[in-house]
Amino acid sequence: MLIAAIDITERKAAESRVVYMAHHDALTALPNRILLRQRMEGMISDLRRSGRGFAVFCVDLDNFKWVNDTPGHPFGDLLLQSVAARLRTELRDQDTVARLGGDEFAILQADVGRPEEVSNLLARLLAIIGEPYDLEGHQVTVGASIGVALAPNDGEDPDRLLKNADMALYRAKADGKGGFRFFESEMDARVQGRRRLEMDLRVAIKDEACEVHYQPLVSLASGEVRSLEALIRWPHAQRGMIPPSDFIPVAEETGLIAPIGLFVLRRAYADAAQWPEDVNVAVNLSPMQFKSGNLLQAVHDALKDVGLPPMRLELEITETLLLDKSELVTATLHALRALGVHISMDDFSTGYSSLSYLRSFPFDKIKIDRSFVHDIGANTDLQAIVRAIVSLGSSLGIKITAEGVETESDLAYPKAEGCTEGQGYLFSKAQPQASILALLAKQRGKRAAA
Repeated sequence: MLIAAIDITERKAAESRVVYMAHHDALTALPNRILLRQRMEGMISDLRRSGRGFAVFCVDLDNFKWVNDTPGHPFGDLLLQSVAARLRTELRDQDTVARLGGDEFAILQADVGRPEEVSNLLARLLAIIGEPYDLEGHQVTVGASIGVALAPNDGEDPDRLLKNADMALYRAKADGKGGFRFFESEMDARVQGRRRLEMDLRVAIKDEACEVHYQPLVSLASGEVRSLEALIRWPHAQRGMIPPSDFIPVAEETGLIAPIGLFVLRRAYADAAQWPEDVNVAVNLSPMQFKSGNLLQAVHDALKDVGLPPMRLELEITETLLLDKSELVTATLHALRALGVHISMDDFSTGYSSLSYLRSFPFDKIKIDRSFVHDIGANTDLQAIVRAIVSLGSSLGIKITAEGVETESDLAYPKAEGCTEGQGYLFSKAQPQASILALLAKQRGKRAAA
């Protein structure tokens, strides 16, 4: 008899390492999505035998991007490892915490019999994640948002439960972050409705079914229309006119705002070419259009194609665009101004650092947000704010427009303080091109008669 023996210890160890790596996250050593799904399937099998439910948490860190951008990515990795360690300490052996990717974790809480058990764990998780972290001498504090789905009420398969927990997480973040939300059936209906809206919007953009209406900006000195703000409108075949507040957020989240912005830009230029030469057109720009990197070329091409003089174009941005202090944004704004177009700051004083923005870029116009104009006649605090903005604009040589003027009372104070323009329903709502042409023709007639 001849016996040959081969030592396979190293091979078995290597195989074990491969299996481990296939089921665990390399950075935190937590179970990954594959192992999480296997354990969920095991819990579902136990549920069907014993009737004991379980909870699925989707956990997302708040302000994690700031850690990556400021101290740097190595500190972001240290933070994720620290969070993973803290989560382990709050869970029992039968529970599971996994990393799904980025700064998102998932937790399985086994044997959930009462809702109080879930709420108690949620409170502990939010508290322990929110405690400060010492990352090699850097003090960092982050929060978390959590979405929860309960089995079997919210689903009896892994995909459904994770999807519902993720929807609850999305709602928790939308409600202001730093909290938790349980899944509700209305959330699914809302998501499905949003998905249908997105699909219809894609078709509307492709078929150019949207319209551009224009709201006048009126000189408070002469009462004449000096410029018109281009505003997107969507007449839906079944739902009628859909408010921009319903579909613009969807467009920004899905990247559809870029083609919408280009459509408004080109349509507004073409329409403005039919107006008197002393009437300008104002177009709103989204931060997403700056991130695309081709905004300057798009504006240049549209002006060239239509033949509209650059000085008749006003581009409106909001303070949120300047929050990141991006060099690309600043360079693009200066390049646009070099073309000859005017740059306006919309919704002034609703952001965080308005005065620093005015120092960093020479705006041609400031539009006071409607929240500071509505009912200003009866509010001395609003009057003081508007007086300060008008004084600031006057000293810097910047035109001031009061937005949201709806009553004579709203108009009286800004006009008395020296606001240059007014905009709002007191003058006119947004109207289609045909109505605007009639309005401008009437204005020319009055001027000729005078």
